[in-house]
Amino acid sequence: MDSTAASTHTYNGVRTSGAPRALATEAVHAGRDDLARQGLHAPPIDLSTTYPSYDSRAEAARIDAFAATGAEPDGTPVYGRLGNPTVARFETALARLEGTDGAVAFASGMAALSAVLLARSAMGLRHVVAVRPLYGCSDHLLTAGLLGSEVTWTDPAGIADALRPDTGLVMVESPANPTLAEVDLRAVAHACGSVPLLADNTFATPVLQRPAEQGARLVLHSATKYLGGHGDVLGGVVACDEEFAGRLRQIRFATGGVLHPLAGYLLLRGLSTLPVRVRAASATAAELARRLAADPRVARVHYPRIGGAMIAFEVDGDPHEVIAGVRLITPAVSLGSVDTLIQHPASISHRIVDAEERRGAGVSDRLLRLSVGLEDVEDLWGDLAGALGALGASGAVAASVTV
Repeated sequence: MDSTAASTHTYNGVRTSGAPRALATEAVHAGRDDLARQGLHAPPIDLSTTYPSYDSRAEAARIDAFAATGAEPDGTPVYGRLGNPTVARFETALARLEGTDGAVAFASGMAALSAVLLARSAMGLRHVVAVRPLYGCSDHLLTAGLLGSEVTWTDPAGIADALRPDTGLVMVESPANPTLAEVDLRAVAHACGSVPLLADNTFATPVLQRPAEQGARLVLHSATKYLGGHGDVLGGVVACDEEFAGRLRQIRFATGGVLHPLAGYLLLRGLSTLPVRVRAASATAAELARRLAADPRVARVHYPRIGGAMIAFEVDGDPHEVIAGVRLITPAVSLGSVDTLIQHPASISHRIVDAEERRGAGVSDRLLRLSVGLEDVEDLWGDLAGALGALGASGAVAASVTV
């Protein structure tokens, strides 16, 4: 049985602690431990942008303390850009699920990654070592140097040799978007030495892996995906130790990439069903991957060793015909929703990456990415089989499966 480490947290002036609990239990209760003592069942949504204080000297001292360390102010909140109680509940819960000291939420996954890069650059550590493939916009942010960073792309075996005195970060995504390639996080963390490893855990979620347990210092999520889980909220979050969390809070305060309280509420609610959703969708995805691998119209199937609800597959014909042919499955960007989504990475999510570099990372022009939802497997297979019918049964050789 999976469990998370015991920890202590403070929010709304209430200090809570707990013994290790199973992941499913933690997903339901973390961030809500104080509700019963307040006479509440559902977490409240605090929409205030500012908060009254009649002691301006004490208020100044709290603001000075935040400026020095980035630690969350004790007592009542100060201002919405500095912190929000509803968002803090989500952060507490996500940290518990990932097994880290803290977590800092942002308006989107890209805002979260930007804050990490800015925090390291502010220390004079502008160089990033990264392993392709990454999410297309993450790749673009690093390659374009929009935040003043410089990137060296390498494979996992080359990480140690790519490190420089000004390297501030090593970044990997496992399973990777969109090929679902996996890396040995423990081996990568060892190769990083004293340089922090940032692992994008969006596809796996803490249900399937917890990178911090394998040596990653920073765990990134596009919370828009599985953490929210219903396709109705944007958000990003970094789970990390408290020292780095303080730096990220300072960046968030200065740049304004805050998560809205309503989004924080929806993400906290999404966490409560995360284990159930991920395991159910993963079971369906594994069966669909098996059927796709046996279909002569499919050239290759990628499915992670750790499982999950994502499938990537390459077709022998025109992938755009498959996109046009689905009726139940939604042809759309993003992933991790309760409904199944399909998209063509070379046209959409990774279009921004140079075509040659994209193909070199395994993102072929015939690759399709399928985010499996909670529909019945037979209904999904019927829709996929019908869409694949547009390709024609060219050849009779079953696809290979890459994990």
